Amino acid sequence: MGIKKQLGIGIASAALGLTLISGGTYAYFSSSETSNNTFAAGNLDLTMEPTEVVDLEDMKPGDTVTKDFELSNSGTLDIEKILLETDYSVIDAEGDNTDDFGKHIQVEFLYNADQMDEVIYETTLAELKDMEPEAVNDEVFDEFLGDGGLEAGETNDLVVKFEFVDNGEDQNQFQGDELNLEWTFNAQQGDGEDK
Repeated sequence: MGIKKQLGIGIASAALGLTLISGGTYAYFSSSETSNNTFAAGNLDLTMEPTEVVDLEDMKPGDTVTKDFELSNSGTLDIEKILLETDYSVIDAEGDNTDDFGKHIQVEFLYNADQMDEVIYETTLAELKDMEPEAVNDEVFDEFLGDGGLEAGETNDLVVKFEFVDNGEDQNQFQGDELNLEWTFNAQQGDGEDK
């Protein structure tokens, strides 16, 4: 046998030996188990009934209207905060407005139908429009909902009183005007917790 052949057989034998040694390490006892886990996210679902709070015609200075509506948490997670964004537009019938009609509409947030004389917060639509949604939560919904927020499956009545304020002065510029109010309620969850 030639030297090259002997070297080739030696190298092949060494490689086979190493393969058997390394393969042998898996020959000992072993055990394995598979864990199946699920992470399912909950959901926030704030609903409002009715969605149209006020639809009034022929208001005059001094008129008031009290409306109540339900805020419900139809989701699976508790709602800690409700942020309210206010926007409105005014249709000036005569084109003679020198003032913002929203400054003359007073808004009172009341506790509920049983305690309608107790005001949570009072402001005008113009001031409410300029407020940050977080400030509305602090002034209105923290009082309305209490420390617990709006728990999953819970419904609360919110009562709102609107007044076209009679300021004792000439308000003829608002005759025939229309104010279209849009409220957007945004629900936020609380902080995460150790499960």
